[in-house]
Amino acid sequence: MKSFIELEVYKLSKDLTIRIHKMTLTLPRFELYEEASQIRRLSKAVTAIVEGYGKRAYKGDFIRQLTLGTTECDETILHLEFLYETNSLTEKAIYEEFFSEYTKLSKMLNRFIQWIENNLK
Repeated sequence: MKSFIELEVYKLSKDLTIRIHKMTLTLPRFELYEEASQIRRLSKAVTAIVEGYGKRAYKGDFIRQLTLGTTECDETILHLEFLYETNSLTEKAIYEEFFSEYTKLSKMLNRFIQWIENNLK
């Protein structure tokens, strides 16, 4: 198995985390300690799949951490929707891009979990 740095799922989650962080800095000031803070923490939690990778010798722990990462990814989507639907995030193209990328990441994480279940002992 590759180093976690080489995994596409890690690369995408890290890239999205950095982009989410930068996007939240452009939100209305009143969101900085509410939705912006929450979505930054959630997006960073997705990249914590690295912790699971470190425990990959323990299949159950690995899958558990990836499952948590999937949950955080899906919750990030929910908070993106909140930001967009409350007009704190006003640019539809940015919302749609993040929504699409996090949906893709969620699917990648689910496929990775399935691969681990089927291929690791």
